[in-house]
Amino acid sequence: MKKKLAVVLAASMAAVSLAACGGTAESGSTTGADSQTTAGAAAENTTAAASGDASLTVAWWGNQTRNERTQAALDKYSELNPGVTFDGQFSEWSDYWNKLATAAAGHSLPDVIQMDYAYLDQYVSNNLLVDLTPYIEDGTLNVDNCSQDIINSGSVDGKVYSIAIGINAPAMVYNKTITDQAGVEIKDNMTLDEFVAVSKEIYAKTGCKTNMAYGVSQEILQAMIRGYDGHVLFDEGKLGVDSADEFVPFYKVYEDGVKEGWYIEPSVFAELTPGSIEQDPLIYGSSPETMSWVAFCWSNQYAAFTNAAPEDINLDLTTWPSKDPKKSNFLKPSQLFSVSVDSKDPVTGAKIIDYWTNSMDCNEILLAERGVPISSKVAEELAPSLTESDQKVISFINDVVTPNSSQINPPYPNGSAEVSDLINKLGEKVCYGELTAEEAAEQLYTEGNKIMAEKAK
Repeated sequence: MKKKLAVVLAASMAAVSLAACGGTAESGSTTGADSQTTAGAAAENTTAAASGDASLTVAWWGNQTRNERTQAALDKYSELNPGVTFDGQFSEWSDYWNKLATAAAGHSLPDVIQMDYAYLDQYVSNNLLVDLTPYIEDGTLNVDNCSQDIINSGSVDGKVYSIAIGINAPAMVYNKTITDQAGVEIKDNMTLDEFVAVSKEIYAKTGCKTNMAYGVSQEILQAMIRGYDGHVLFDEGKLGVDSADEFVPFYKVYEDGVKEGWYIEPSVFAELTPGSIEQDPLIYGSSPETMSWVAFCWSNQYAAFTNAAPEDINLDLTTWPSKDPKKSNFLKPSQLFSVSVDSKDPVTGAKIIDYWTNSMDCNEILLAERGVPISSKVAEELAPSLTESDQKVISFINDVVTPNSSQINPPYPNGSAEVSDLINKLGEKVCYGELTAEEAAEQLYTEGNKIMAEKAK
């Protein structure tokens, strides 16, 4: 249990770094996992599930829009399946991991948990997830209309441990009302230099500042690294870059922006909840000094941003800036779902994931909030029901990102959570003038490599 809990706690340390993505944690022994995930165990548990009586806990993180839709979808499942009830456990991102860590310590993790691609390999290697392969093979979990590439994204060593609820991509949501006011055109696939130039121009004309990496620092740095020579931020037992020089442009945005006034002051975030869309400076800022014209997030969050924005603000979305956007852009499985090995009813857990994947009753409630549905049949049938914002996201995924993207990186290895925490701490020091961009980059390179080497032992 000590090793498993350490993984869970490490994930919670990274809470600020992946505000829109995230990871989950479960507990259980190898023996317990093996006994629960064989085809025989699936058949054995089917009898109990067939009685129709089941009570499951389901945990997820996100915004209020996601909370309401997810709970409504679970209520609909209960309506369609009398006797099946749910304890929905919704948390803000920063609280989610702490709750899971506590549950893991007591072998009482939720039955079904929302998790993220970045942490999949860590949890599988610690025997914390149920292998869903038997449920796919016996038809409990139908993936016939799903891309094999997307199914593979939730697989490790040929076994499926997680199913994506949708597909999304890195997205830069921006206040088009402000950019129009400044007479600035925001184009897709900007370079980092173009983004900085735009930020300076908007600040000069409107006083509105820029916010880039508060909340998703690790992901933005990862995307920037991909844009150099196709490098990865994390490799096995080390960082995946040749030198500290590749980190300097990332930290220079902080350093130059704060010095020159166009980057939002770090003190603004002292009383804000990391990962909360409602409190993001793009939405929450009440004056140019506390307001950002832009937010770095994920495409599936666009609808929540538009719902939270004041009526007089028009939002739009584009790609994250990079030296080479085509190398940096990628499609990502959005909010995967797994069954915890602590679950007493993995069969019903698998049925819930099947419901999210294939049921129109469910998806007409969720309305692609977590991303474009992975079932081609569901996506096609759902399209007429989607809002203008959701249609814009689908167009963004299909027309902007997909033709200009590269293969997603492998799941993060052990040590990535601690490095993520380091990335954030160094960024904060740069913002407060305690370190230069070059000094922060060198510390990240040196200390990050030490962390990765130690965690690989």
